[in-house]
Amino acid sequence: MRVLIVEDSDSICRMIQALVAARGFEVRSAATGAKGLEEAFAWAPHVVLLDINLPGAYDGLQVCAKLRETPSTKTTPVIIISAMNDDEVKRRAAAVGANAFYDKPFSPLALLKEIEALSRKSEAAMKAARSSSPES
Repeated sequence: MRVLIVEDSDSICRMIQALVAARGFEVRSAATGAKGLEEAFAWAPHVVLLDINLPGAYDGLQVCAKLRETPSTKTTPVIIISAMNDDEVKRRAAAVGANAFYDKPFSPLALLKEIEALSRKSEAAMKAARSSSPES
């Protein structure tokens, strides 16, 4: 299973990488929204972990919206992980299509369980899409 981490904090990124890699998942990371979108479109992750406060042209909410607008990533589960945790931010995250929201600091085990549950749904959806798409 492929997990993409879009997080500008190197220490948080390394911690999440170690957590999911220990479960045998393939992991890639990006420190900006633009790089995160490039990775998502090129690599087709099963789950995207996404911070809201990112440097550069796109914040996490904009990245999530762009993932939802793009046919190849519109059903990819997105988990927001952010220190911005007021109700308005959570509402906006849900409005752009986030599947889950974790406040920083977060429970690594709870996050891992969420990743595993969403990845199973993502893999099933990808298989169903491939089997139902007409041959070219």
